[in-house]
Amino acid sequence: MSATAVAPWIAAQTRQLLAQRGHAWLLAGPSGLGQYSLALALVRAWLCEHPSSPGACGTCGSCHAIDVRTHADLCVLMPETVMLELGWPLSEKAQADIDDKKRKASKEIRVDAMRDAVEFSQRTSARGRGKAVLVFPAERMNNITANALLKTLEEPPGDVKFVLASDAAHQLLPTIRSRCLGHSMVWPDTEAALAWLEGQGIAPAQARVLLRAAGGRPEDALLFSQSGPTGSHAQAWVNLPKAMARGDVSALKDWTPAQAVDALHKLCHDVLAVKTGASPRFFEAADLPAGGSVATLTAWAKALAAATRTVEHPFNPGLMLEALVSQAQNAVSEKTNLYSSSVVTKTHSAFPLSVGLASINDLCLPIPTVI
Repeated sequence: MSATAVAPWIAAQTRQLLAQRGHAWLLAGPSGLGQYSLALALVRAWLCEHPSSPGACGTCGSCHAIDVRTHADLCVLMPETVMLELGWPLSEKAQADIDDKKRKASKEIRVDAMRDAVEFSQRTSARGRGKAVLVFPAERMNNITANALLKTLEEPPGDVKFVLASDAAHQLLPTIRSRCLGHSMVWPDTEAALAWLEGQGIAPAQARVLLRAAGGRPEDALLFSQSGPTGSHAQAWVNLPKAMARGDVSALKDWTPAQAVDALHKLCHDVLAVKTGASPRFFEAADLPAGGSVATLTAWAKALAAATRTVEHPFNPGLMLEALVSQAQNAVSEKTNLYSSSVVTKTHSAFPLSVGLASINDLCLPIPTVI
């Protein structure tokens, strides 16, 4: 990532943080506000051979080494799945274990990686500009991993700096939070976010829809455009509420269960907001179905929250999507007497669905509940 690729609100926060002193920063805020981008901009500036007040120069050997993921004085701590997504190399042992199918890539920051980072912090700087440790997303540290970091975070040996970036800082141990200088991520204004999205090659009309779908978070909107089902045409997002009211399963055929549950959470939020006199956040009010009641929508929200906890488990995706669409249709139906918040059908599926359908067992696999 070059310095020119940094969004303007990230560049402004980089200048702000570089003007302050501290050896450990915790960047906190909802996803999509640029925690990783800001953390990387900071470590680039810390290690740059020709830094300035705006940050790294982007042209020196140190900046190039970070661009190609080979800087000797930078340690990146991430879940292995995230490292692979962002192009960071795994350790030789971890890569060999995954290649040999001895295990899958970890979704947590492994304690072995943290111990390697502690050992890294005790080495002498290779380039003479100090060392940096980047942890993202920091909430993926379990208690054992976090405790392995505590002493080094409190009393870092030599010239080493830490930056922890998190989408859920409240999940971090209080002892970790207390050892860092906190920074709350800045929400960009709508026009700045739209201009940045258009600069990434997204058409203006599509950028506005995607930014709304992401709740005003530009990096999440960009991710939608690149990998989500709304990437090819934002009209799919606009049509989603009416499609769910019709029970149209094909509207979710290109979605993963995780994407579907996230989108249905947003739909449920907006329909419930309109029912209680508030403004919708993710959809235009004119696109929302008129049916449903506060009771049925509240029950639907609780069922979606329960489904979120197990959505990454290897259920049959097609059957799960059918069940989710059936649940959504009943929740927003104008015939609210067909859906009762007091009726909860118990099934053997590991994703609870609070729907008043006798046939729900036909939509779910008979898999024992995973605890």
